[in-house]
Amino acid sequence: MDLRSRTAEVATYFETLTPGSVSQLPQLYSPQARFKDPFNEVQGLAEIQRIFEHMYVALDEPRFVITAQLVDGQQAFLTWDFVFRMKRFDTQTLQTVRGGTHLMFDTQGLITLHRDYWDAAEELYEKLPVLGGLMRWLKKRAVS
Repeated sequence: MDLRSRTAEVATYFETLTPGSVSQLPQLYSPQARFKDPFNEVQGLAEIQRIFEHMYVALDEPRFVITAQLVDGQQAFLTWDFVFRMKRFDTQTLQTVRGGTHLMFDTQGLITLHRDYWDAAEELYEKLPVLGGLMRWLKKRAVS
């Protein structure tokens, strides 16, 4: 399997992800794949699908913009911007979280590990009403 092509397929999938296309995850992920991000750590396709389905419940207009792809052996790393609007707060403001994803593939080209790396404090908490002020104050105190 050409992992560069497979990684490009995965990147295109995430850039065009919709609530309806979440059901296509079995074409990309191994049944026992593991997923980890700052809020979740799960194993199994059903749990991974649940996370992506919940994204559409919790956020307005979520979308990924893949900014780079690196492939080495049976693994890949994607950098991305995740753009969305908060449903519970100011829905007019477009938010962007910048992060990266480490992917491990099996010999059939299915994802066995999906690990997202992003700074929840800087990219999310600092942008929330009330909590944002506290997080920025704590950040200033930590560096002074």
